[in-house]
Amino acid sequence: SSPGLLRSDSIPEVGEDAAATVGMAETLSEEEQDELRKELAKVEEEIQTLSQVLAAKEKHLAEIKRKLGINSLQELRQNITKSWQDVTSTTAYKKTSETLSQAGQKASAAFSTVGSVITKKFEDVRNSPTFKSFEEKVENLKSKVGGSKPSGGDFGDVLNSAASASATETIAEQTQEETH
Repeated sequence: SSPGLLRSDSIPEVGEDAAATVGMAETLSEEEQDELRKELAKVEEEIQTLSQVLAAKEKHLAEIKRKLGINSLQELRQNITKSWQDVTSTTAYKKTSETLSQAGQKASAAFSTVGSVITKKFEDVRNSPTFKSFEEKVENLKSKVGGSKPSGGDFGDVLNSAASASATETIAEQTQEETH
């Protein structure tokens, strides 16, 4: 056989003109064509044999799984678990989870800062002259209304006594309703 006739670049691509394929076959000698036909039959036979072996192996595998009690659902769970482990081991996942963790830490730090700022602002308000003046007025009113308690309580005491007074009134009203 002459060299260059069986070069791989001379094999027509899918979709090429059918005439090119016919032209290729004409350039091969009768002997070369017979040789290629034998090789073609051999490769097809090998593929057929491998397909049968593969089918037999798959059937054997299914039988083993059945005997072991492994069903499709268990396999699916195992595959999902393995896929999740693969995902969590990726660099991108680790970087993302670290970033989210840091963002969470920053957010909680920001919230605690906001809380301390609010507490400080409230203390500033309580210490302001306007609030102290208001507190004194409430204290004066309390001493006029209450009379018996000594003065000097803070605003919190006033709120507590007002709350307990309204609670007492509510209980008294409920008791009257129950007796009627």
